[in-house]
Amino acid sequence: METVLLWERENVPLFDPAYGDFIPYMEVYPLEGETNAPSVLVIPGGAYAGRSEELEGRQIARYLNSNGFAAAVLMYRVAPYAYPVMLLDAQRAVRTLRYRAGEWGIDPERIGTMGFSAGGHLCCLTATCFDDGQTGGDAIDAVSCRINTAAPCYAVASFDPAITHMGTRENFLGRDGDETLAELYSPENMAREDMPPVFLWHTAADDAVNPECSLRLASALIRKGVPCELHIFPYGAHGADLALNLPLADQWPALYVKWLRYYN
Repeated sequence: METVLLWERENVPLFDPAYGDFIPYMEVYPLEGETNAPSVLVIPGGAYAGRSEELEGRQIARYLNSNGFAAAVLMYRVAPYAYPVMLLDAQRAVRTLRYRAGEWGIDPERIGTMGFSAGGHLCCLTATCFDDGQTGGDAIDAVSCRINTAAPCYAVASFDPAITHMGTRENFLGRDGDETLAELYSPENMAREDMPPVFLWHTAADDAVNPECSLRLASALIRKGVPCELHIFPYGAHGADLALNLPLADQWPALYVKWLRYYN
């Protein structure tokens, strides 16, 4: 595993020393001996207030490695930071993986994202907010941040107050709580024809993030003609991560790997 800062401190966009000294980074888990491996950027959840770094981050990366995928875990900024900081961090991570693909034995055209809960919301943003590179920055900024697959897991895929996780919504929007931003960055409203294939799963018993979030996103993807796979499992509370020993939901990792191999 290698720890990689996304920027040097003096170059971090929208950095606020009043929020502490945290610099966004990622932990990279390449595959030993591979030269052209598919990879997944894993985005832990935590309601944009923290990050579940082990259960929804490192253990997922290790699982991906064991199934033939390189991985990286994104350690992005959270509250009191707000939009667009989280998105900038995620886009920079994708650009960095693509820019340094040769160094880590990664195929630059097979980079996916996977996110959990609030990380699933950010995963959705990586799938819909992309470009071919930015001018005026460094060499990494000039690289595309378009991903090739996305997997929002029990994701906050809607900011509709009737079904969303309000803490995630409020932390993303920040102090001002701009309702226009809430509408714009509600993933169910962001589906576009040119976004990558999407794998979604949720549990019907999730009482923190309504499974209707995933259902609505899947419906929006179908309307746009985007390939998607959706699983709603009957049992399991929110934050199930790998769902080890959880009846039926414990199938999701193998289902995802099969899906990912198909699209890679």
